[in-house]
Amino acid sequence: MNSKSIKLLEFTKIKKRLAELCLSGLGSELAEGLKPKTNFYDIQELQKETAEAETIRLQKGSMPLSELKDILGLLKKAELGSVLDLNQLLIIKKQLTTVRKCKAFMNAYGNKDHIPIFMSNVQLLEVDKELEERLESCIVSETELSDHASPALRQIRRKIQQKNEGIRSKLNSFIQSSKNQKYLQEAIITIRQERFVVPVKQEYKSMVPGMVHDQSSSGATLFIEPMPIVEMNNALKELKISEGIEVDRILLELTGEVASIADMLRQNQATMKKMDFMMAKGEMAVQMKAIEPVLVKERQIHFKNARHPLLKDQEVVPITIKLGDPQHALVITGPNTGGKTVTLKTVGLFVLMTQSGLHIPADVGSRMGTFDEVFADIGDEQSIEQSLSTFSSHMKNIVEILRNVTGNSLVLLDELGAGTDPTEGAALAMSILTYLINKRSLVLATTHYSELKQYALMNDETENASVEFDIKTLSPTYRLLIGIPGKSNAFEISSKLGLDQHVIEQAKTFLTKDSIDFEDILRSIEENKILAEAESEKAIQLRRQLLERERIISERENKIQIQQDELIAKAKREAYQLVEDAKKEADRLIEEIRKIREQSTVVTGNKSAERVRSRLREKLSELEVDGSYHLLGESVDVEESNKPVKEGDEVKIPSLNQTGSVISIDHDKKEALVQIGVMKMSLPIKKLVKTYREQQKSKKGLQRIIQHKTEHTTKECDLRGKDLEEAMYIVDKYLDDSFLSGHEEITIIHGVGTGVLKQGIQKKLKKHRLVKGYRDGIYGEGGAGVTIVKLNRS
Repeated sequence: MNSKSIKLLEFTKIKKRLAELCLSGLGSELAEGLKPKTNFYDIQELQKETAEAETIRLQKGSMPLSELKDILGLLKKAELGSVLDLNQLLIIKKQLTTVRKCKAFMNAYGNKDHIPIFMSNVQLLEVDKELEERLESCIVSETELSDHASPALRQIRRKIQQKNEGIRSKLNSFIQSSKNQKYLQEAIITIRQERFVVPVKQEYKSMVPGMVHDQSSSGATLFIEPMPIVEMNNALKELKISEGIEVDRILLELTGEVASIADMLRQNQATMKKMDFMMAKGEMAVQMKAIEPVLVKERQIHFKNARHPLLKDQEVVPITIKLGDPQHALVITGPNTGGKTVTLKTVGLFVLMTQSGLHIPADVGSRMGTFDEVFADIGDEQSIEQSLSTFSSHMKNIVEILRNVTGNSLVLLDELGAGTDPTEGAALAMSILTYLINKRSLVLATTHYSELKQYALMNDETENASVEFDIKTLSPTYRLLIGIPGKSNAFEISSKLGLDQHVIEQAKTFLTKDSIDFEDILRSIEENKILAEAESEKAIQLRRQLLERERIISERENKIQIQQDELIAKAKREAYQLVEDAKKEADRLIEEIRKIREQSTVVTGNKSAERVRSRLREKLSELEVDGSYHLLGESVDVEESNKPVKEGDEVKIPSLNQTGSVISIDHDKKEALVQIGVMKMSLPIKKLVKTYREQQKSKKGLQRIIQHKTEHTTKECDLRGKDLEEAMYIVDKYLDDSFLSGHEEITIIHGVGTGVLKQGIQKKLKKHRLVKGYRDGIYGEGGAGVTIVKLNRS
C-alpha cells in the first residue's frame, strides 16, 4: 500500500490506538507493524479473527495476558549456559502462569465452534505445571530464594539462624555486664563487614580485646569484634559461603530446566503475542461499536452510516456512500468546512482498516471489494524550499498517481483542479477524471467547479454528491447527499452577513443566464430530494408502526383463542368429572340398596332404602339446587336468576366457571355477546345466570371503568417539556390505565435532552410492579428519545 496515502489518511493514528489496547508490549509491536493486505482470502481470515475476538470480549471479558513479557533473550542466555538470576526466573514463572491461565480461560468458553481461530491457537499452547510450581515454591521474591528450594539449603539456613542466635546471646551478655558497660559508647550490637561488633570508646580500646573492623567519623568510637566471638563469626561466615554455593547450584539447576523447554516457551510466546493482538482488535471493535464489513470480489464501496473513527461520537455525522458499477466516480461539491475532506478520509480509512482486518464503525450491511492500492491527494502541500505552489504540489501528486494507478485502485482527490485559472483547472479536472474512469479505477473527488457538476450529470459513470448547508444558520449540517450536486451559496451567505442587496443584485447580472438557470435547477433538485427523503422516512415509520400493531393484534388474538380453548377444555373436563362422580355414587348406592333388600326385612329394608334415597338426593343437590348450579362454588339468588338477561347485566357462565358482562343480545339467535376479562364470546342465553343485584351493580361500574380506559388510553405517553417530578406522577397513572386497557406494549416519549428525564423514568420502570421489561426505541420508533415498555400481564 502507498505509504504516503497511509499517512494522509491517518491510519498511523488507528495503529497507535490499537497498540494502546494491547495488554503487552509484544502485542503492541504487532499493532504498530500492521499493514493492509491485498489478498481477498487473507483479509477474510483477518476479519474473522477480529469477529471472534469481539465475541470473546463481549461474552467473557479480556484474556489474562497482562503478565506477558518478551523472554526470548532469557531463553537464549539459558541455552548458552549462563545462569538466570531470581528476577529472570520469576519472569519465566509468570510466563508459564500466563500460558496456563489463557488455556483455562479459553477452555472454559461455552460454544467453541464459534471461535475456531482462537481455539486452534490455544491448542498450540503447552503448559508445564511442574516447572511452574517448582519456580513458585523456590522463589520468594526478586532477591530471595525460598528455604524449600532444597533440603541442603534449608539445613544450612537453620544452622545460620542458630549461629546468629548464639552470637547475639553471647554479645548480649557482654554488653549487659556492668564491668563492660563503661567501655561501650552504646549498649548495642551492630554489624560491620558482615561480622557482629560492639561500639567501644576510643580511650578503652585496650580494655576490650578483639579485632577492630571500623571507626566512627569523629574517631571517638571503634567497632570491635570481641575475641570470644571471633571463632563464632568465622563459623557463621563459612555457613554463608556454603549458602551462596547452594543458591548458585539451585539457580543453575532451574536455568537448566528452563533451557530444556526453550522451544516450547518460544512457541507459547509467539502464540500469546498473536492472541493479545487479536484481542486488541476485538476491543477496538467494541469501543468503536464497529461491525464486520461484507467482503465482495466486485469493485465497489457501500458504507452505511459510516462514522470517522478518530472523531468523537458527539461530533461525527454519519454518512452513507455507495460507489461501484455503474458509477466509477463520485464528485462531491459544497461549501468549505462542510465535510467534503472528512468524507474522503472516512472512505479511504475504512478501506485501509478493512484490509488490515479491523472492523469499521458503520451499520450492518456495509460492504466493499478489495483494492491493490489507495491513492490520496488531500490537503495543501506547497513547498517554499522546492518553489512549489498549491497547484504545483497537487499536480506533482496527481502525476505520480496517474503513473501508478490500475483498474483495482481507489483514488481520493481533494479540491481537484484548484489553485489555478478556474476555466483551465476545471478542464484539466474533467480530463483527469476521464482518464481514471477509463482505467476503471474508483474515484472520489471534491471540487468547487460548476463545470464538474455538469460533467457528472452528463456522464453515466459519474455521480454527483454534495454536503448539505443550512442557509438559515449559515452552517454546514455535514450530511452527504448522494445524487445532488452542491449549489453555490455565495449570494445567500453574503446577504445573511449584511452585504448590500444592490451589490448582490449587480453581481447576479455578471452571471450568464445558463449559470443562473443551472443554480436554480440545483436548488429545485435539492429541495425535492430533501422533501422526498422526509416523506419516505415518514412512510417507513408509518409502515413499521402498522406492522407492529398488526403483530400485537395477532398475538392478542392468538392469546385470546388459546385462553378460550383452555377455558372450554377445562369446563368440559370438570363437567365430565362431575358426571363420572355422580354415576359412580349412584352405582354404589344402587348396589347398597340391592344388598339391603337381600339381607333385611321389608320394614328395615324400606327404612334403609329411604336413607339411601336421601343421601342420593343430597348428592344430586350438589349439582343442582332449584335449577341453579353450584359450579362457581356459591349460591345464586333464584328470583334474580329467573329474570331475563339484558344488556349490561353481570352474569355467570357455569359451563366455563367464569363471570362476565353482557354487551349485546341477539334475540333471533337467542345468544348474548359476553365480555369475559379481555375476551368476548357469543353464548346461548339459557346458559347464562344473573348474579346478585349488588354484585351486578358493582361489576357494571367496574366494567364501565375498564371500558372507558380501553377507549381513552392510547399506547403512547408524551412527557416532553415536563419536569421529572411531574413526569413520574404521569407515568405511574399511565401504567395503571394502560394495564386496565389491556395494552401489552406501550411507548413513553421523553426526548433526548440532557438524559435526566429518561434516566429517572427508566429507574422507576425498573422497579414498577406492572412492568415486565423495557428497552430503548430503535430506528423508526423514535430512537433514544423513547422507551418501549412491555407490561406484565402474567
